[in-house]
Amino acid sequence: MSPPEPRKDGRLVHRASGDPARVRHLGPYGIESLIEPDEEARATAYRVTVAPRQVTGVSVHRVAEEFYFVIAGRGTAVLDGVDHPLAAGDFLRLPPGTAHGFRTDNEPLDMLNLHTPGCRPDRDVYFPDGPAPEGFRAP
Repeated sequence: MSPPEPRKDGRLVHRASGDPARVRHLGPYGIESLIEPDEEARATAYRVTVAPRQVTGVSVHRVAEEFYFVIAGRGTAVLDGVDHPLAAGDFLRLPPGTAHGFRTDNEPLDMLNLHTPGCRPDRDVYFPDGPAPEGFRAP
């Protein structure tokens, strides 16, 4: 049985993840939006991947609280300048204002990423240490 088509009223969404056609490459990130802008109500959800041997820029959200759940892989979250090793099953809660970035070694990092209120690559994403990576726009 196929999943139902997404409702446009912001209440119910059901879709499979992992479709390469839905992934945007923004600097070292692969970001698959699981909630489209016209479906967004109070949160956004993404499947985020960081390829092996990558370092992301450090970003901050002024408004959004952010949650990460590691689906697969290993890496390091750098949170307010402190390294936190990550592995499958790990969970992160980042209050607004938390400076964060990721590093990977020989494995990719695959994570579920939620923001409340919603956040997009052109909304509430700030890069205090330098220019925004390719694909991100300054808010």
